[in-house]
Amino acid sequence: MPHDNLFMPHNMGDLVVPNRVFLAPLTRNRAHDDGTPWAHAAIYYAQRASAGLIISEAVDISPLAKGYIKTPGIYNDSHVAGWQPITAAVHASGGRIYCQLGHVGRIRHTSIEPAGEPPVAPSAIRADARTFTHEGFEAVSTPRALGVDEIDEIVEDYAHATRCAVRAGFDGVEIHSANGYLLNQFLHQGSNTRADDYGGAIENRCRLTLRVVDRVIQEIGAGRVSIRLSPNAEVHDVDEPDTQQLYGYLVDELDKRGLAYLHFIESFDGIDSDPDKAATIEAIRKHWHGFYVANGDYSAETAAKAIADGWCHAVAIGRLFIANPDLPSRWYHHVALNEPNDDTFYGGTHEGYTDYPFATLGRDDNHDRVQQSSDENP
Repeated sequence: MPHDNLFMPHNMGDLVVPNRVFLAPLTRNRAHDDGTPWAHAAIYYAQRASAGLIISEAVDISPLAKGYIKTPGIYNDSHVAGWQPITAAVHASGGRIYCQLGHVGRIRHTSIEPAGEPPVAPSAIRADARTFTHEGFEAVSTPRALGVDEIDEIVEDYAHATRCAVRAGFDGVEIHSANGYLLNQFLHQGSNTRADDYGGAIENRCRLTLRVVDRVIQEIGAGRVSIRLSPNAEVHDVDEPDTQQLYGYLVDELDKRGLAYLHFIESFDGIDSDPDKAATIEAIRKHWHGFYVANGDYSAETAAKAIADGWCHAVAIGRLFIANPDLPSRWYHHVALNEPNDDTFYGGTHEGYTDYPFATLGRDDNHDRVQQSSDENP
């Protein structure tokens, strides 16, 4: 079959992944308001356990890390208990799952804060962006700049969340330093105008991301730690004029640490959609020598070619995996795909979450289905 290389196992950090089709982290806004994950998430993730790796939706590392309603947390005992049956369901279905650790920084509205506090950020610069609140999508609030002592606390929040993720049964963690959220805000000049050790020079702007990586490695070892970056960040108003120089330095540093993988959002519309963006990614990619996960609107054909060409080891798929819980099997057997329903991506019930049909194949061609339970509001 022309796509055979998508289904070859490979060593990745402390794991062996059975195929190269990963579930990308996808915000679905179906957790409870206290950050406890919805019970139906066990069905949702177990349905997609045929992925080479499941990367969870972004999970809040602290109360102030939360920027959208109904996103899950991973910083208290209730969260740990809520995630345990989810990771157990994935493992029982033969899957592997990483927890994506997130902090949104300034991409928040004060109505989401525990006591109406302003969001926090490297600098007091309001983003031209919106967030998902109980009123729908609203413009984010003006943040306040973090003090150095608070930055130290955030580093420890990542360490604490990592310990909670291990207790919850995750196989590893992915540090979210992309898409204009807190760590990405520190990296880019458009959102970071600090004049201390965390601003100005490239080494300073990379300091927080690298401190978080090193602290998380201390907790669970490099073979269970990964990171997501978006050099061509096109969301949440984080301009950066020196992308190649910044990310060349950062990826050089990450390359020294022996992480399980590096996950790049190469483009939101596919790497070939803009030659300049493609050239930027290609230049930065040369600094990384480990397992590389590409994300950029890949199809089965372009993913197989990218792996054959040595460009990447795996691809992370989002929208198609929402609508096709058995995506690897469909690609393997060249089966037509379900169309995703954009209206059900964020919030809601089981509709557009656990009710997409599997292809009609033999039992051995898909992981065992998890019996869907009755409709329930999150």
